[in-house]
Amino acid sequence: MQNELRIVFMGTPDFAFEVLKEMVEAGKNIVGVITAPDKPAGRGRKLMASAVKEYAVSKSLKVLQPSNLKDESFLKELKNLNANLQVVVAFRMLPKAVWQMPNLGTFNLHASLLPQYRGAAPINWAIINKEEKTGVTTFFIDEKIDTGSIIANKEVIIEKRETAETLHDKLMQQGSELVLETLNLIENGNVDPNPQPESDSLKDAPKLTPENTRIDWTKPGDDIDAFIRGLSPYPVAWSILHNNNEALKAKIYAASFEKEEHNLEPGTIKTSKKELKVVCLDGYIIIKEIQLPGKRKMDVFSLLNGYSFDEDSKLS
Repeated sequence: MQNELRIVFMGTPDFAFEVLKEMVEAGKNIVGVITAPDKPAGRGRKLMASAVKEYAVSKSLKVLQPSNLKDESFLKELKNLNANLQVVVAFRMLPKAVWQMPNLGTFNLHASLLPQYRGAAPINWAIINKEEKTGVTTFFIDEKIDTGSIIANKEVIIEKRETAETLHDKLMQQGSELVLETLNLIENGNVDPNPQPESDSLKDAPKLTPENTRIDWTKPGDDIDAFIRGLSPYPVAWSILHNNNEALKAKIYAASFEKEEHNLEPGTIKTSKKELKVVCLDGYIIIKEIQLPGKRKMDVFSLLNGYSFDEDSKLS
């Protein structure tokens, strides 16, 4: 059975923008785009539109920016678009009144191989947990978070020195392709969704917070290295630098691990003219890029040119 699609797209960041762009270029019939309200940004706090909004406006697509997805006037506008399918990419949780509206359903693109890594930050946690592979999944939304029936997925290998940034870009490309494949399945009446398997060994992808992005220097170096890569370039792993009678929040963007036996206290800092090393459980973390408060992100060689560490300096 052939379905003539009338699609509403929902998304906000770059990940969603790339998917929307691929859909438009593939000639899909998009009758509306839902994205976040404009937000103040920069020193002047000027209102900035999302990447999705800017692109949608450039293509003369109808844009809605509700602050409340349960608002009656928004629900009326959404219904008036007369869509029969909704596609959601990197957007907020939808109320039932929204996701159950179109008769062909609402599907979401998630950046993991579901049911693994349900939650807000699947890209980051896959690297932090040293997975060898991840992927993208399309699934029909239901009442819980990331639990609906799976339509399709694509596997992606996680490279040895992968960062959140490089994996994000790979999954964005694969995700765009998977959304088009999913649309074609639905359009041609060939969709056969499968319930997600339940397991005791599922790993979650909780929201990243100041609490769970702080480095624990008592851990093995491989774990700390993966932690730093999994949070780079955003939101960035951090630690408190105790130096020159100050306690400063240091953001660490890039590092490597050097295995070595020692009897030093984790967090102890060792410096030379060109190198900044931090003691961990089984060796040293070699810091490559760092940012101190009020300063720009810089490579360690540049930092050591103008910043001195005392004998008792440490990270905690």
